[in-house]
Amino acid sequence: MFRSLSSWEQADPPATSTIAIDRPSRRRRRTRPRSQTIAMKRVSRAERAALAQQFPISDVEHVPRPVTRADCREQVGPCPWVACKHHLYLDINPLTGSIKINFPDLEPWELKHTCALQVAEAGALTLEQVGEITNLTRERVRQVEFVGLSKLGTVAIRAGLR
Repeated sequence: MFRSLSSWEQADPPATSTIAIDRPSRRRRRTRPRSQTIAMKRVSRAERAALAQQFPISDVEHVPRPVTRADCREQVGPCPWVACKHHLYLDINPLTGSIKINFPDLEPWELKHTCALQVAEAGALTLEQVGEITNLTRERVRQVEFVGLSKLGTVAIRAGLR
């Protein structure tokens, strides 16, 4: 009629199990939503036509775009040129036409840093800081850095600089 409880079925846990561990977790949770990619081959012609009517190019075609960094260096506030290849809000793949929105939870004017060239001029940053600015993980930033430095090394060897 009575049976003994196994160790995992006991009602009162032993006193040693209440020790709190103060070590911080090594794994960090993602604080921002992941980037979203819009593949152009999945967008219908009707949707493209509707977006073209909603956001006509004629509204901004007369405004002169900056060509060099010197043209936009004195600009105050967030960069309005979201289609610029140095803008951090989105990336456009020229081969496929796909659009990657790096910060889907924010509008372009809500970004703290909008221009990659402006961030580069500011000086050295940690991998964590670069990841926060670009909405990438620290590890992914390290991988991109490694690939870039490898390519620079290859170019230096071919040019006879090494």
